[in-house]
Amino acid sequence: MNLLRDMFRIAPANNDHHVAARCGLGVGIPLLLLLAFGRIDLAIFATFGAFTGIYGRNEPHRQRYGHQLRAGALMMAVITAGALTSRLEPDAWGIVLGTTAVAGLGTLGTGFWRLRPAGSLFHIFAYAAISSVPNQPPLWQTVSVAAATVCFSLLLGLSGRLHPAHRTPWLRPDRVPFTAAQRKAVWIDAGLYTVAAAVAGSIATLMGIGHNYWAMVAATVPLVGVGVRHRLYRGLHRILGTFAGLVLTALILLPGLEPWQMVVVIALLQFGAEMLVVRQYALAQVVVTPLALVSTELANPSNSALLIRDRAVETVIGAAVGMALVLIIHLQSRRTRRPTGQRR
Repeated sequence: MNLLRDMFRIAPANNDHHVAARCGLGVGIPLLLLLAFGRIDLAIFATFGAFTGIYGRNEPHRQRYGHQLRAGALMMAVITAGALTSRLEPDAWGIVLGTTAVAGLGTLGTGFWRLRPAGSLFHIFAYAAISSVPNQPPLWQTVSVAAATVCFSLLLGLSGRLHPAHRTPWLRPDRVPFTAAQRKAVWIDAGLYTVAAAVAGSIATLMGIGHNYWAMVAATVPLVGVGVRHRLYRGLHRILGTFAGLVLTALILLPGLEPWQMVVVIALLQFGAEMLVVRQYALAQVVVTPLALVSTELANPSNSALLIRDRAVETVIGAAVGMALVLIIHLQSRRTRRPTGQRR
């Protein structure tokens, strides 16, 4: 009972509605503008550019601006790389190879730039999803839309300064240099993300499942957190929340919404995701799952039933790979700490 209570505990709120409102507007307004101009084919680039707003949740405005500026620059690099890769028309293995590289490099970027959320989950998703879209608009258009959305997210991050009660001092944050142990930890994390993404993506590709990158994304989820129990909980949360979220996805997609209705749904789901993601990861996945799938469908419509099936299977594959990696590391660590005389 204690394990169940710990696993499904809901953390207290911490001004989550402020972050949720910024992120919901950050993705909703750009998508509505694209819809108004008849350029919904650029929606995927605006969606990933809006991920900039996820970073620096509750930091003071100066720190948040710097944090989101670094996050936006890294996201722009990933979006551009994905758009360029798409023009090479990669096969499934090509996407696995490129996404594996992004998993490692993205983790190095977030680690040495001290970005939170840590890791490369968002970068894996952005690169693989974009590189999988064929016949994209001209590169200058895709990059311009992504950059404009990043800038809009930066402005939203500073919008609280318009209200005197919410304004924070514009102070330069102290930069504490990395210790040797911290640098080593970043490199180790990058290696783990690389291995998890490569193994999960390879399994999904060998099984012939579409959207193999969803397995790669899910594989990185258990790598975040402190302690083996918390990491395993995240893997289980990902599976349970995804399956519940797929039911919600079916209710949204199967009736066949108009594009403007899908945009409104995306904004509301983004709001809900940011309200829950820090407090309870499983509940957050209930809204993150349809958020990801509806965003994908808006830019590149496909068979909704197959989309839902692929997401379910690949989430299980990826989460299982990530949890297995966590357990292997834990058991190896225990073996290393055991006195020499006790090893057999």
